[in-house]
Amino acid sequence: MPFAKKHTTTERYDVFNGDADGICALHQLRLADPAPGAELISGVKRDISLLSRIQDVQSAHITVLDVSMHSNMEPLQRLLAAENNVLYIDHHFAGDIPQSPYLTHHIDPAPEQCTSLIVDRLLNGRFRQWAICAAFGDNLHAVAGAAAADLSLTELETSKLREIGELLNYNGYGADLQDLYFPPANLYRDIQEYDNPLDFHEQSEYLKTLRMGFDNDMNLALSQQVFDSTGRNRMYRFPDSPWARRISGVFANHKARENPGGAHALITENNDGSLRVSVRAPLDDRRDADKLCRAFPSGGGRAAAAGINCLPMDMLNSFTEAFNNAYR
Repeated sequence: MPFAKKHTTTERYDVFNGDADGICALHQLRLADPAPGAELISGVKRDISLLSRIQDVQSAHITVLDVSMHSNMEPLQRLLAAENNVLYIDHHFAGDIPQSPYLTHHIDPAPEQCTSLIVDRLLNGRFRQWAICAAFGDNLHAVAGAAAADLSLTELETSKLREIGELLNYNGYGADLQDLYFPPANLYRDIQEYDNPLDFHEQSEYLKTLRMGFDNDMNLALSQQVFDSTGRNRMYRFPDSPWARRISGVFANHKARENPGGAHALITENNDGSLRVSVRAPLDDRRDADKLCRAFPSGGGRAAAAGINCLPMDMLNSFTEAFNNAYR
């Protein structure tokens, strides 16, 4: 398996997105190559500037999973200059990748790709069921279903992997950790106890808690009306509330599957008067969500799904126009 060049050091850091993809990617890697004592660095799904948390470190081993390199370029270059060995695996827009002997990268921004699937490829499918969970969590249902069929999983087993992915993803959404049921690092530590995700599905008390929360929040979300519709595109607007922030990503994925020919945007009010936006490109045409969101302050993501953390209220009309122009 390709890892970064090693130095003699006891310092290790595992940096990962707090959603299903980041957690399952790390779990696969550590099942293959345990790193006891590694410091875990994660946060809510939208907290992507995670490398900036690593300060005054030299010759350490740093693994980064499912976090945009483009959004972390400055701290990445600083860490490389300090001769830290960085293994970077991701599927978001990367920008200009630094040339450094201390950087090993596997970046694939293809629309039907996720970080856990890249890790699965590097590991030759050793822990593929966890990659399937992540693919379901990232709304790659066709890819996940095909991988499950290749493993001859039953319909019930596949549905359990799907629920794991969707619930792990659900736990990642929020303005801060107080919105979440569990800090992603704690959720990862719970998953660490299980080689087989089907055992995790049956035994984890964390998952039982997430299931109950998900059902309550989704019922509230499904009661909300369409905010704007143009052609097959749909926009929804949710209030400034923890339930709205928690369910936003999974709800947007649900609506995208329900209407695969249309684009979807979920606008959630922030407590500072700005707006948090989740965008899903049409499932029939997974493109340009990242380009659309990067055109606005604090925007980013990938071609099929992207978002804006803090859209100024006075830019809502501009966003709506750009959204509908992008997906005519």
